[in-house]
Amino acid sequence: MRYGREHKQETRQRIIETAGRRLKKDGIDGSGVATLMADAGLTNGAFYAHFASKEELVATTVADQLREQREHLSEVAPGRAGVEQIVRQYLSAEHRDNPGEGCPSAALLDEIGRCTDATRQAYTVGVLAIIDDFTARLAPHDPQSARLKTLTVYAGMIGTLQLSRALADRQLADAVLEQGIDNALTLLDATVVAILETI
Repeated sequence: MRYGREHKQETRQRIIETAGRRLKKDGIDGSGVATLMADAGLTNGAFYAHFASKEELVATTVADQLREQREHLSEVAPGRAGVEQIVRQYLSAEHRDNPGEGCPSAALLDEIGRCTDATRQAYTVGVLAIIDDFTARLAPHDPQSARLKTLTVYAGMIGTLQLSRALADRQLADAVLEQGIDNALTLLDATVVAILETI
């Protein structure tokens, strides 16, 4: 039985979405094609009708996950209130405890650094789009002036979440998240002040 283009596109998107959850939960190296296809309710044989290689699926999935994250972040309140909301959601126990539903950076960054150029390029484009949205909230008149500082704060948030996930001591893990929130907001506020002083 032949399926139309729309069915093929829906199937491809289902593979990408289920792969996103699995990759963030088990890692890129820990997720074989058989498992990724089983998650989508498909056989291994169907894989190559949609992707030339696992590397292509990973690059596509990383781009898709970052696009979804960007869409989610765009739904929060504007301005400084939205920035704080984003930081608090990101560095929350709920986000920490559900990597399959969370940020691809915190779940996959160490592996993305060892991936193909296509995956690293997809990651770069996606993460910079998120950062640019974020800086537009912080410095609407000159978002470029806050880009590098915001990217550095984001890196700190990723590391904070990763550390909190790795700690066996739950109380300490929670304290790390709370301190991470304070640190991120302090640095972001300082960035805004520095930008305003140059205007």
